[in-house]
Amino acid sequence: MLKSASGALANVLRRSLVPATRASVVPLRRSHGGPVESDEDFDSRYELFFNRKDIDGWEIRKGMNDLCGMDLVPDPKIIKAALHACRRVNDYALAIRFLEACKDKCGPKVNEIYPYIIQEIKPTLTELGIETPEELGYDKPELALENVYDM
Repeated sequence: MLKSASGALANVLRRSLVPATRASVVPLRRSHGGPVESDEDFDSRYELFFNRKDIDGWEIRKGMNDLCGMDLVPDPKIIKAALHACRRVNDYALAIRFLEACKDKCGPKVNEIYPYIIQEIKPTLTELGIETPEELGYDKPELALENVYDM
């Protein structure tokens, strides 16, 4: 008897303490980010990043890695700034690797985009004494052999 009375009392107390209405759910619209950055702002941001006088090799690699992770081919002025940064920290190999990465980013339009990039950055390459991967022979495999069927 005591058990049924205490159970009934517990049900009455539970109903009186818990509000009858439930909190309503308000749908929110979720968007994919904040302000949209224009192409000019993007270019100037990376150009300023690579033109910093106190930049070190790790930060240069970080900036280049970020650029390579994006769905774009860097503008020639960004490439020029990155090459100057490589020369400031005296990292010739990094400059060559970045040029290779830029060529790779051109994708199937490499025959259209890459010659334009080289044409635009050629004075900078000459000024800094940096050769292109093609001039160094890095565009072909090092141990490439003639095809036996072509002999």
